[in-house]
Amino acid sequence: MIDLREPKYPWGLPVKAVVDLYNDGSVPDVPEDILLVAKGGPGEIVQVGHHGEANLPIYMVDFGVCVLGCLEEEITPLQALAAPAAAA
Repeated sequence: MIDLREPKYPWGLPVKAVVDLYNDGSVPDVPEDILLVAKGGPGEIVQVGHHGEANLPIYMVDFGVCVLGCLEEEITPLQALAAPAAAA
C-alpha cells in the first residue's frame, strides 16, 4: 500500500498562480487553451483533494473568475507560511 502524499497547503490559504493557467477542457462553455488566470493572479484554496493514481494533492482554488484544480507547482502562498511552534 502506498502512503498518501500529504498536502503542503491548507484550506483557506490565500495563494497566487505561479504560472499562467489555461483551460485544459475542464471549464465548460469556455474554449480550450484560453487564459483563465494570469501568473500572479490571487486566489484562495477552497478544497483539498487527492489524485489517487498520481498520489498527488489537488487544490481547488477560487480565483474569483473561476474555481480551478491546481497542483502544488502551480500555486504559492501569498504570504510565507508560519513555521510550526517549537516544542518547549
